[in-house]
Amino acid sequence: MDRPFGILFISRRNSARSLMAEAVVRKLGEGKFNAYSAGVEPTPEVDLLALDILRQTGYPTEGLRPKHWQAFVGGDAPVLDFIFTLSATAAAHAFPDWPGKPVAAQWRYPDPTKAEGDDWQRRRAYSRVLSALERQMRIFLALPIASLEPHSS
Repeated sequence: MDRPFGILFISRRNSARSLMAEAVVRKLGEGKFNAYSAGVEPTPEVDLLALDILRQTGYPTEGLRPKHWQAFVGGDAPVLDFIFTLSATAAAHAFPDWPGKPVAAQWRYPDPTKAEGDDWQRRRAYSRVLSALERQMRIFLALPIASLEPHSS
C-alpha cells in the first residue's frame, strides 16, 4: 500500500472514547495508520478529563476536537479503510455507504463521561477505557493488515 491505512472511530459525542482511540493509534500506529474520530451528536468541546488522562499517559492531544461523522463522506474526506463504532448510539446509527467500502466493526466501550463518584473514581473510569482501547489497538495494529490490501477497493 502506498499510503497509511485510514481508521475512523465513531462514538456518540466524540468527546472522550473516540478521541482516546484516535490518540492511541496516532502514537502506536507508527505512521502506518492515519487515525480520525467523529461523533453522531458531537459536543462543542473535548472532555477535559479525557485530555488530562491522555496527557498524563503520554498520548498526543494536539488537534483533538469533536467532529461530525459527515465530515468523512465528502469528496475532500480522507480515505478510510476501517471504521469502528465505540458506542451503542453510534452502532445503531444509519450511516450511508462509505466511500471505498471500508471494513466496519462495532467495538463497544463504556462512556467514561457518565462515571459517577469522586475525582479518583472518575479518573479510574477514564483510565480503564483507555487501557482497554490500548489493548485492543495493540492487537489490531499487530495484525498482518497489509495482506488485506488485495481485497480492499
